[in-house]
Formats: sequence, structure tokens, C-alpha cells
Amino acid sequence: MKPQKIIIDTDPGQDDAVAILLALASPEEIEVLGITAVAGNVPLSLTESNARRICELAGRPDVKVFAGCDRPMGRVLVTAEHVHGETGLNGPVLPDPTMPLQDQHGVDFIIDTLRAEPAGTVTLCPLGPLTNIATAFERAPDIVERVKQIVLMGGAYFEVGNITPAAEFNIYVDPQAADIVFKSGVSIVVMPLDVTHKALVTTPRNDAFRAIGNRVGIAVAEMTDFFERFDKEKYGSEGAPLHDPCVTAYLINPDLFTGRHINVTIETESELTMGMTVADWWGVTDRAPNALFMGDIDADGFFALLHERMARL
Repeated sequence: MKPQKIIIDTDPGQDDAVAILLALASPEEIEVLGITAVAGNVPLSLTESNARRICELAGRPDVKVFAGCDRPMGRVLVTAEHVHGETGLNGPVLPDPTMPLQDQHGVDFIIDTLRAEPAGTVTLCPLGPLTNIATAFERAPDIVERVKQIVLMGGAYFEVGNITPAAEFNIYVDPQAADIVFKSGVSIVVMPLDVTHKALVTTPRNDAFRAIGNRVGIAVAEMTDFFERFDKEKYGSEGAPLHDPCVTAYLINPDLFTGRHINVTIETESELTMGMTVADWWGVTDRAPNALFMGDIDADGFFALLHERMARL
């Protein structure tokens, strides 16, 4: 099996960082064609520099990183420094990146790559708001049918919202973009809070990262040391949920996850429920299924994979 060609679209974010590290540590399964940054957890100037910091932490300054959209398609940017810290990567002390930011806009990179690669061979992996993906689809409709699939972190059903009572952060930041993506007809795999809240970095799991002893293992432990304080206080959970690495782990071993092929519709009209992923989990409508919406994870298998791959870097 050849490695899957992917574009990572991201707003790092400690959990984004771990997702990128997992991809870069898995060349047998994953070929990262490039990383596009988007405004989300923190503004674009930080997400693009954080993406480069992570590549350098992994020893991969050759990976091309592009800056994409600096604001949502139709709303004011909402960020999450209260979760991730003012840099987005609070925890470890990572040096300023020396690898270059690519001159090309991230949206143009997505468009050009999908046009250049054989149709049906590139998977898009959004880890943040869907602004870059939706903008590319709007600007170049011909690329939509060329996408192999989209595997994204976002949304929720049983876990409802983490930024409002009804909405998960990534979808809430740009619901108009999410609406475009979910209506695109592309095969979509969704990692919602229902799954990611079960991927908890407990103290023993974090101790195991630190015990790897390399720069990456220690940095991951320091990231989750910082990251977990928010979720422990808010949810009373045992540790930090590693949301975004679920996307990368699915590409490597989809059997770690179970879900249902259902219809997912994005709320874009009501301010009360703006950005809600209305997931027809019980099949009570006649709306056609448009997404594989995950519901459970083999957490022990997930962390075993993460530990093994972080030890490679």
C-alpha cells in the first residue's frame, strides 16, 4: 500500500500539534503534501508560525507550510486562548521557527495540489475551522470531485457544545464554511467531541509520553500538562482530550473508531444554536447520509499508537 497523500489544514493548538507529529512520524501510511494554516484557536500569524515550530520539532523543516485565511467567511473571528494559551502552544518552550513560510496562499495551494495530483488520491484533513477548505471549493468548484475524502475534527451530537451550549468550536468559528463542506458531496469522516472526549491524556498516559525521553515526547507531555487544566476544571475529566490526533490515527488505523453513516446538517441561521452539527444519529429524517460520524474510540489502542510513533521522532 502506498502512503495516503494528505493536506493538513490546521490552527495549532496543542492537540493540532500532536496530530501533525503523528502524521510526520508515519511515512509508511501518510505522505504530507503540505500544511495550510487557518485562523482559529489563535490568529493566523500564530497558527502559521506554530505549524512551522511543530515541523521543526519533528525534524521536518522540509514540509511546506502555507498561510491561509485570516478570518471566517462571514463572521468575526472567535479564538480560544482561554484553552490553548496566548500563543496557542503554551506549555513547552519551542524556539521561533527558522524554516520559511511559503509565499503561496494556502487556499491556492489546496486548489493547485488537487488539480495536479490524480483525481481521488488526496485526502483533506481539517483540524480547525473549515474556512480554507470551503474557500477553495467556492473559488474552484472543479476540485471538489477530485478530493478522495475529508477526515475532519469538529462537531458533536451527544456531547453538544464546548464553545456554546449547542456548538463545537471548529464548526462554530465558521459555520458558513462548514455548511459548504458538508453539502459538497465529498466523502466525509467526522471526529466529533463524542469521540475525542474519550481520548483522554490521563496522568499515566502523559507520564508515558514524558518517559519516551526524546524532545517530542517531552514536548507532548508539556503541552498536555498545560492543556488539561481547562478540561479538568470544565468537565471534571481525568485529563486533556486529544481531539485532532483522532484524524491522523483514523488514517493509520480506522479500526480504532466506530460510527454511523448519517446526515449531518450545519445550523447557520439561529444565533442561539449557530454552528450546531445537527446529526441524524437515530435516522429520524429522510435526509440522505453525507458523513461517517464517529461515536466511539479504542482509547488504549489510540494511545499505544501515539506512544509508538512519538518515540520515532
